[in-house]
Amino acid sequence: MKAIYIFLGALFLGLGIVGIFLPLLPTTPFLLLSAALWVRSSPRLYHWLLNHKRLGPYIRDFMEHKAIPLRVKIISVSLVWITLLYCALFVDRAWWLSLLFILLAAGISWHILSYKTRK
Repeated sequence: MKAIYIFLGALFLGLGIVGIFLPLLPTTPFLLLSAALWVRSSPRLYHWLLNHKRLGPYIRDFMEHKAIPLRVKIISVSLVWITLLYCALFVDRAWWLSLLFILLAAGISWHILSYKTRK
């Protein structure tokens, strides 16, 4: 079971890293999931992730404050809307798919904005 947790932790770490660059993939939830899997399977990997120069602050900050910094909220919501509005308006002309893109953007925005704001 340890090997499966380590593998899944690495998979979710990869998705979290990709989420830094793609607005539709959430970074922090994937990193938190990776940390949760590694805390049960590999203390060495868990401590490596928490102490990582770039990724550690995402996890520690959220674990300590249960909040998202204002700057991150603004950037995240802006990128989600820019990306999904572009898709809704220019990628596919099916009205139901455009509506789905807009509803997806609204849902993601609501999720991000539902967390406390850390200044």
